[in-house]
Amino acid sequence: AAMKQTKGLEGEKKSIIKFEFNPKDGIDNPALSLAEDTDGKGVGEPRFYLLSKSSGETFGFCLHKELGCQGHIIRQIEFGGLAQRRGLRDGDRLLQVNSHFVDHMDHSRVVQKIKASGNQVLLVVLDGDSYEAAKAVGKDLSQMLPADIRPRLCHITRDKSGFGFSVSGPEGVKGTFQLSVQQDGPAERAGVPPGSWLLELNGASVRSYSHKQLARKLKQSGSKVTLLVASTAVEEFYRLRGLHVMAALADTSWLPFKVRELHMVKGPAGYGFLLKEDDCSSGATGQFLWDVDAGLPAEQAGMKEGDRLLAVNGETIEGLDHQQTVLRIRAHDDQVTLLVIDPAGDEFYQSVG
Repeated sequence: AAMKQTKGLEGEKKSIIKFEFNPKDGIDNPALSLAEDTDGKGVGEPRFYLLSKSSGETFGFCLHKELGCQGHIIRQIEFGGLAQRRGLRDGDRLLQVNSHFVDHMDHSRVVQKIKASGNQVLLVVLDGDSYEAAKAVGKDLSQMLPADIRPRLCHITRDKSGFGFSVSGPEGVKGTFQLSVQQDGPAERAGVPPGSWLLELNGASVRSYSHKQLARKLKQSGSKVTLLVASTAVEEFYRLRGLHVMAALADTSWLPFKVRELHMVKGPAGYGFLLKEDDCSSGATGQFLWDVDAGLPAEQAGMKEGDRLLAVNGETIEGLDHQQTVLRIRAHDDQVTLLVIDPAGDEFYQSVG
């Protein structure tokens, strides 16, 4: 058996992150894979899996980095677990996490991307034999994957003429809505592509809506509305593979709500802020930044009172308690980099899932 690499996320002698299966996990639509040639005569096609679990549950596999073997390897798939039910196989190589190509990345960074994805993650894998065959002939694995398969989240503020889009679809058919976008209107400025398909409205699926219900929901939205949309190519990509498009997979670059990275070097009086644990708008517990002292490193870096802390030195704090988070911040004596989001942005992302 190949020896396992021993460098881990925290510097300890371990790099295998285990995602265990909980029997309570429900069965949703399984992912369909592309045709695969694993008879040794050629290179098979990548396979796509959308894994969706409940909070506190796990994905049911381990991700290994093994000496003498290339790539990030799927191992120890739980019998009857989510990963096995979807079709992941022992020895599969992980190529992509949520549209990010990861084969060239450090193992700990790939693990972090899976953990940061939360309860839904889109994985693209290649069977082990095909992976080794592709590497042997110098094949660029990134070229085997589609360029961009992300839906798009768009936040629209209406003007005097409205939101700048109209909706059409088959008469009498629920949940099928295509958008016509007004040139230079609010929707186009918010990033809605012409001819895209509407998937969610303000964080709720429109799959069961009639045209009348959709019109009523839009009217109830007031002056602002958030749409999850997909181009025809993206919608077809997911549909052909039996995958459900979710906001967690979306391109968020068009949204007005951004996370901020704060790099601070400790001064004689410290960083100049307090970290407090409190409840988030979603009901979960979060770590918040308060009592920002004027003129000290935290304020100079752009910290605002009420910001919620998301990551420390590039690693998510999801799942950590207050004391563990404090230890992360203190891990380096003289400097730290924090990823934060302001209250308005935090509330927005919670509202759209």
